Amino acid sequence: MKGIDIEAIHNRRISPPVALGSYPASDVTFLLKDLSDVSLERGTAEREEAIQSGVHYSEMLPVEYQPTEQYIELFHETLQLTARKVALAVAVVSEMIVARRGTENTVLVSLARAGTPIGVLIKRYILEKYGADLPHYSISIIRGKGIDENAVLYMLQQHGRDAELQFIDGWTGKGAIRQVLIEACESMHKKYGITLNDDLAVLADPGHCSGTYGTREDYLIPSACLNSTVSGLMSRTVLRDDLIGAEEFHGAKFYKEWLDSDLSNVFVEAITPYFAEVAAEALAQAAGMLEHPPEITWQGLADIRSIQDTFGIDNINLVKPGVGETTRVLLRRVPWRILVDRLDNPNLRHILLLAEDRGVPVEVYPGLTYSCCGIIKPLKGESE
Repeated sequence: MKGIDIEAIHNRRISPPVALGSYPASDVTFLLKDLSDVSLERGTAEREEAIQSGVHYSEMLPVEYQPTEQYIELFHETLQLTARKVALAVAVVSEMIVARRGTENTVLVSLARAGTPIGVLIKRYILEKYGADLPHYSISIIRGKGIDENAVLYMLQQHGRDAELQFIDGWTGKGAIRQVLIEACESMHKKYGITLNDDLAVLADPGHCSGTYGTREDYLIPSACLNSTVSGLMSRTVLRDDLIGAEEFHGAKFYKEWLDSDLSNVFVEAITPYFAEVAAEALAQAAGMLEHPPEITWQGLADIRSIQDTFGIDNINLVKPGVGETTRVLLRRVPWRILVDRLDNPNLRHILLLAEDRGVPVEVYPGLTYSCCGIIKPLKGESE
């Protein structure tokens, strides 16, 4: 981070963080303003109409999906079946981070909220394997509005000019957030002279748009199944001028009322016991990827354009590829149809269950790069 005007950064008076979320404080610090007492939720149909009429998605929140007992059982079953696989992906990503950046000045920066549980796991792995207790923050990044600059500046105030910020998310879809991150890092350089590494570490990169990943298989990461109850009971992030001041972090709600049904720490504790078992395998995989860096092709975008042509969809934001993004469509948008590579794909059991629950048609779409793709019902105007 050469060329930083560190005095200018330190002179920026940023409101300090408050305790948020259901994770132990040692796992993560949320750099978010607490909006728990503000009414922000809108019903799915109302919110969809607002988004497609031009209201930015970050100005309101969806009503959180309350899963059925059958769906919760599926979450636990999936977690049990995939815990080692997720642990291996976490370990591979962690080994790549340590090899590239070391442990001296690295700061883990999860993108709220899907990145938060993954950041917690990476922090835990590096602590267990290398004895390094890396700082870990969760911050907001919003498509169309960018990264929370106050959060970035706060971390630099805390950790100095030599801090190496490693951004983390759960998975990639078509790469929209990866693009926002690249643009945000360029913007921070122009505004503050800060040079940030725009590398985005993810567990799964089916969109082929990240160079730091555990796998490119489009599989179900169990944390994608749920919303706040697997992400520290935090809502999506919110950015509205009437709620967020110039020296405040982007906002979010902390759903304390759901503590009894919170599975955030259950998810983490199911995966961490496998770290020692997968460490050697992960080290070998990471070494191979470091020796022969994977190509970033953005190949998933070709799928999206094909789907747009097939179904006559003008707005690319209505097409949400990959298991994680399709799950989000079913949980909080108005889905039109779900495309799958094949009906017997074991990664799609929860997708098929949610689609049946919401009465959404499922179609096989041959040649799909991803396991599945969710299409939001087109209304009018812009979309999330």
